[in-house]
Amino acid sequence: MMNYQTFFTEALERLQTERRYRVFADIERLAGRFPEALWHSPDGTRKITVWCSNDYLGMGQSRDVTRAMVETAWRLGTGAGGTRNISGNNHPIVELEAELADLHGKEAALVFTSGYVSNQTGISTLAKLIPNCLILSDALNHNSMIEGVRQSGCDKQIFRHNDLAHLEELLKAAGDRPKLIVFESVYSMDGDIAPIHAICDLAKRYHAMTYLDEVHAVGMYGPRGGGIAERDGVMHRIDVIEGTLAKAFGVMGGYLTGSRAVMDAIRSFAPGFIFTTALPPAVAAAAMASIRHLKASNDERQRHQRQVARTKAVLTGAGLPLMDTVTHIVPVMVGDAEACKAASDRLLEKHGIYIQPINYPTVPRGTERLRITPGPLHTDAHIDALAAALVEVWTALKLPLQPKAQAAE
Repeated sequence: MMNYQTFFTEALERLQTERRYRVFADIERLAGRFPEALWHSPDGTRKITVWCSNDYLGMGQSRDVTRAMVETAWRLGTGAGGTRNISGNNHPIVELEAELADLHGKEAALVFTSGYVSNQTGISTLAKLIPNCLILSDALNHNSMIEGVRQSGCDKQIFRHNDLAHLEELLKAAGDRPKLIVFESVYSMDGDIAPIHAICDLAKRYHAMTYLDEVHAVGMYGPRGGGIAERDGVMHRIDVIEGTLAKAFGVMGGYLTGSRAVMDAIRSFAPGFIFTTALPPAVAAAAMASIRHLKASNDERQRHQRQVARTKAVLTGAGLPLMDTVTHIVPVMVGDAEACKAASDRLLEKHGIYIQPINYPTVPRGTERLRITPGPLHTDAHIDALAAALVEVWTALKLPLQPKAQAAE
């Protein structure tokens, strides 16, 4: 008799042997007290400090955002009632899509249940609608983009990360066939930024369409939080901008923005839009409140950048092996899966600091790291405590430190 359970058990055992089995901490965020949280550990509940949240600006606990969610739920109920094709558009989604189109200077926007789905279904649908489309994809694109490319069934070429010469070589070789360049603005594991202007120049020269993922940049950069493309004055040159409501905006959902025709085509043909339940009205209202706030307020972004800079300076001054980045992503390199997990465990259990280990397949083997995301609500005292804890962990686990530099005040 076939024992199907063994297939799953053996697959899990392989993950554990490769030190890739993931364990999720049971954490309870506390509105109004972030980055403090409660960890429901095997030995009881403990207070901890979170250092790896993608709620970059702490907007998930903003009173404007939570009030919009609660009041809308009381007024309109909890669920959306089904797909938009069956239940129609709940009005907060209509307002949210107008807000997103305005944020990115586009004619229209389309909201999805997650950033993963917006990439996966957006790229695959776009490419399928373009006859004989060739997709050119950056080598470090997120898995959601890779899946969108794969599910399109179109020809693809992978260009070396941020390598303009290689991209041009591939564009030139493609000749006159339709082409779609898909890339990110901020790459979340290495914390670097795409040369958006130069990619747009190549797209114009070789008649290609552009698709930009701004999920780690929206809310964070630009005078109104429109992302790196807004900061660099290039939003108008990008055909489709994709983003998330679940990181800097602190809520949930993904979206696409672009011309009215492109958004309507995706709405009409994308299975990931047509056949899935819409975002609840309360979630849409909360996201809209967050976006409106960050369009008008630079305070969160300025405080965020200040604390990111201080975190980098203090950790570098302590001799910790930081990857040099120009963004808010602060990777501390470990280079070994088992040591990375051990460092994360010791930080949590001994110091009450939560930083999830980043291992393969999220990053290549040998580049395992702790990915730190400082925010405007991390105080100077939090930063100093983090540095001291990391040094203790590195010393206890005999991980290599760098020569110490003078930390900036």
